[in-house]
Amino acid sequence: MPARLFLVGIMEDDVRRLRTWQQQGRHEEVLSETSLHLQTYPENRDLLLMAATSLRHLKRVDEALALLDRLEAIHPRFSQMHQERGLCHVQRRDAQAAIESLLWAVNINSALAASWTMLEGLYRLTGDAENAVTASAHVATLKALPPVIVQAYALFHDGELALAEPMIRDFLLAQGNHPEAMRLLAKIGLAHDVLDDAELLLAAVLELAPDFRAARHDYAETLVRRHKYREARIETDRLLALDPGNPEFIMLAATTAISLGEQDRALSLYRGMIVDAPDAPDVYLWLGHALKTVGDVDSGVRAYRRAAAARPDFGDAYWSLANLKRYRFLSDEIGRMRAAETLPKIATPDRYHLCFALGKAYEDGGDVAESWRYYAQGNALKREESRYRPEIIETNTRLQIATVTKAFLATRAGWGNPAPDPIFILGLPRAGSTLLEQILASHSQVEGTQELAEVQRAVIELNGRDNDIDNPRYPGALAELTPEDFTRLGETYLRDTKVHRVQGKPYFIDKMPNNFRHIGLIHLMLPNAKIIDARREPMSCCFSNLKQLFAQGQEFAYSVEDIARYYRTYLDLMDHWDEALPGRVLRVHHEDVVEDLEGSVARILDYCGLPFEPACVEFHKTERSVRTPSSEQVRQPIFRDGLDQWKKFEPWLEPLKTALGDALIRYRE
Repeated sequence: MPARLFLVGIMEDDVRRLRTWQQQGRHEEVLSETSLHLQTYPENRDLLLMAATSLRHLKRVDEALALLDRLEAIHPRFSQMHQERGLCHVQRRDAQAAIESLLWAVNINSALAASWTMLEGLYRLTGDAENAVTASAHVATLKALPPVIVQAYALFHDGELALAEPMIRDFLLAQGNHPEAMRLLAKIGLAHDVLDDAELLLAAVLELAPDFRAARHDYAETLVRRHKYREARIETDRLLALDPGNPEFIMLAATTAISLGEQDRALSLYRGMIVDAPDAPDVYLWLGHALKTVGDVDSGVRAYRRAAAARPDFGDAYWSLANLKRYRFLSDEIGRMRAAETLPKIATPDRYHLCFALGKAYEDGGDVAESWRYYAQGNALKREESRYRPEIIETNTRLQIATVTKAFLATRAGWGNPAPDPIFILGLPRAGSTLLEQILASHSQVEGTQELAEVQRAVIELNGRDNDIDNPRYPGALAELTPEDFTRLGETYLRDTKVHRVQGKPYFIDKMPNNFRHIGLIHLMLPNAKIIDARREPMSCCFSNLKQLFAQGQEFAYSVEDIARYYRTYLDLMDHWDEALPGRVLRVHHEDVVEDLEGSVARILDYCGLPFEPACVEFHKTERSVRTPSSEQVRQPIFRDGLDQWKKFEPWLEPLKTALGDALIRYRE
């Protein structure tokens, strides 16, 4: 066993022993031991919490609070830290401070029975009868549940999924079906992105308990994540009929409406929420996103500004303004962002959102050095939070090249569903794919949708439920499939994407960039689909990724080394597809589209078998919803100034050039 793992094991044993000592009141000994262990594990939240708890018991409350401040800086969403702070304030007889801390605790972790009990008493002490009743109801709800479920929920809310899952599985095996336990197991599945299991579990919960609103909300959320928007719409309508003012239900209904292309309904729902909560920053943010999607940028700006005004350290509100690309920050806005970014207790996501926004603000103002400083800091914070491992993508690439060969594909020629409907646009993010989508979606026979997840869902199915990411079943599992299997996969893809085809046009676009990893699978299940590789010069493409904060995914984009490795891996795999499927993929270089728009449009339409239409050249006049970071840019005519933006940052990009190596030349070969 490696030394580090051995030490961790010893530490966990010591933590259990120290907890026993604490229960026995041996607080001086706990402090002495935790001090020793913290020298080796200075950021361990269990050790810090135990030390603070023993300090409180020893009446050293100021020292305990100082230690909790240190703990909060490292683990700001650790519910038991907020609970312990509340208990410290109770000991200091500061009821309002105690209430504030305990509310933080239960908002993070609603299963903290001790916090609810303490809140009930504090509310009664301060004469707040209404909130005392609410707290009492929470206490009663938790008391009505088996203690093991409450304990598992508490672990779940604090991120201890590995401890919560076996606990709740053992309970279900021993006790049989229990709606709340089944719901928790489904929520653990959602946290692990095992969506099919979560959906089945929640459907079973609702069979047992049709009036279980929280489970129905989880079920609707799962359906949204599985892109089953019509089914989700049915569930959100049921929820709103029961509780029309519930903000969680309204938010989920609005998300579903946007995904179904019902933008007016989504805007109406968000505006209704603002009437009820005029100072809610999150609602203004969601409203801004919806307005941006439909092209009402001026109203979107006003919504984002209201979000920032409601919460001055709201990094996402400022980044959303920056992400409009053509928005220019005022000097006082830059000052507020700088001040917020330096706050000692600001949450990490707010900090990196602010860093990316400041990077954009200083880039627009011409202060390149300060811009790069903020971009670099934002990337470092985001990369530190990420669990991205480049070896996983590189392993998949090696397996694709070894498995899905020219001979492998030739023996399966003609397999799959013959429908020609999909047009896949793939490649790297920030490579011009949204522009190509807008060009094609301007054609009378083509419908633009969004970045669809259906191919990835097929991959998840092929990998199976117990997938080993270091030794995956896919793509090797492709060799086990029959012609009927590939036909079924193609039919499933067409069925599941139908919900996005609201205009009923004969062709539609799937613009998920990461689908370049699965071109072999796409070809086998949809042999007549069109596939377009959107490619951009590597320095320009990688730099554009480094200054982009993505809403989700694309974890390779937050370091120079990662993005360079990813670009090179992309070239390796696309070279393989060119060899295995000659002529199957149309490569479109972004620079060519900018330099010769009309010629590029004609080439793309010819490949897709579509007649030329002038609207495709005048793509910026096409009115449609666009949900990617380039949404504002594709509503403008093409300008060349975006091609060389990276050159202003060249003094800081030498490591990127080195890491890209021969990709700087090979991308054109």
